[in-house]
Amino acid sequence: MSAALPPAPGAEQYVALDFADSAYVLPGGRFVDLLSTPTSTNRWLAEHGLAPADAGVQEMCATQLRVLREHVRALFAARVAQQPVLPGAVSAVNDALRLVSTADLLHWDDTKGPYRAALCPPNEILDRALATLAANAADLLTGPDADFLTTCGSSPCNRFLIRHGRRHWCSTRCGDRARAARAYARTKSKTD
Repeated sequence: MSAALPPAPGAEQYVALDFADSAYVLPGGRFVDLLSTPTSTNRWLAEHGLAPADAGVQEMCATQLRVLREHVRALFAARVAQQPVLPGAVSAVNDALRLVSTADLLHWDDTKGPYRAALCPPNEILDRALATLAANAADLLTGPDADFLTTCGSSPCNRFLIRHGRRHWCSTRCGDRARAARAYARTKSKTD
């Protein structure tokens, strides 16, 4: 069985949602962490356009991303539950936002002419990724989709999604599992 799940609804708009969902639980309690190693972290960042494929992410960088992910998950969970959040989670996102300037610099190529880009030396790649993820999480939490942020309604799944209509599952797999569990419960209650 493949551990890869499709992106949850809303992840195409908010990379921070996919970031928060980069650690999840599969049926049977198997935990999957797409940022568990420097190699897998580098792959995830490259797949999301946050770092070049050859960025050479080290364990310290992967750890920083995992820590930020837990703070983002805490913020999302607090928003979904309409509960207060620990100030440390807000501080962690703000610290990541302060890591880089958001303005793309002006560059000049003798062939292409002027262009604007954020060309990062290798030591700034992680800072830019952290700031981008933090900004995206802040945009989600303060934007119009914040009211539709929810958790997957299929246990033991721990992923977040943007709810559209009545859908409360992050994937077809989770929806099927929830419906099967309800059908089993109805059948079992009739036999008891």
